[in-house]
Amino acid sequence: MPLLFRAATLCATVLAAVALPKAAHASQFIDVVRHHAPVTLEVDQAGQAMVYYEKAGQRHVLVSGAVNARQPTRDVPQVHFRLDYSGGGTLWKHFRNSCGAYDGPSLAFLVAACRAPDGSYWAVQEWMVDTPDFGVDPSTARERSFSIRVSHWSGPTAQLEVYTKWIYANRWQEVFGRATYLGKPIYGFNSTRQGAPTDAYGRLIYLDSLDSSYGPGWQRVNSFLPHRPNGVYCVGIYPYLHHPPANGSQYRATLVGPGVTPDVQETVPGLHKFRKGNPDDAAYERQQNALLDRLTAGARWCHHH
Repeated sequence: MPLLFRAATLCATVLAAVALPKAAHASQFIDVVRHHAPVTLEVDQAGQAMVYYEKAGQRHVLVSGAVNARQPTRDVPQVHFRLDYSGGGTLWKHFRNSCGAYDGPSLAFLVAACRAPDGSYWAVQEWMVDTPDFGVDPSTARERSFSIRVSHWSGPTAQLEVYTKWIYANRWQEVFGRATYLGKPIYGFNSTRQGAPTDAYGRLIYLDSLDSSYGPGWQRVNSFLPHRPNGVYCVGIYPYLHHPPANGSQYRATLVGPGVTPDVQETVPGLHKFRKGNPDDAAYERQQNALLDRLTAGARWCHHH
């Protein structure tokens, strides 16, 4: 494994947490389905989208009224879609699709996407948002379900920086970084004590670990918010109650996009056990500590080494 790891860029924002916040679906959420469902996306000349999928028969949802995202502000609500689950009455039966082939950025969990006549993009992503943290097996229908999420944007998506380092005398691993949209931090203003956002600006990040003590494949480690005001996050890979640390060969972070922009994801290599006295490990840790200090300058979060 190479010692120096690249910074991954995505759309996101986070906060160090040890609780188990539930997903805040906000404007992009359309529905949950028990199984990975095929989805058809169409967009007309008026800038309205129709989403067709199967759930106890065909569903048709008319989506309109929003694009991109606002920067966090207490005075103006975040943008949100108007959702019509009737499909516009009978409009869904004769909806005229004018959306062309998708040539936008690569997106995780993408099931449908296209380029609208005005040059903006629409996308549908479908993934298991509500998987329990700490590698716990799903126990409810919602935890086993896939969420269908719709986005509409023009220009850049959100960006998420993701890095790794050791922490607390190099005993544990840490995943940290920063989430931004159009160069400015992503964060919300209020959350529950468990770390779930209670305003539409807050966006969760979901961290998964590959082939860890939680089991083979990708397993959910935690879900959390970014810190205000700089969009920085830091997540220690510690033991929690009876769960061992989920050190993995890789980590992936998935951000619920701000406003009605798409969810984004990036994967980075995990770390080996810190080798005391090894000059390469010591140099890497100094480098990452300096990076963390730069990201957190002027804020009270995530200064621990």
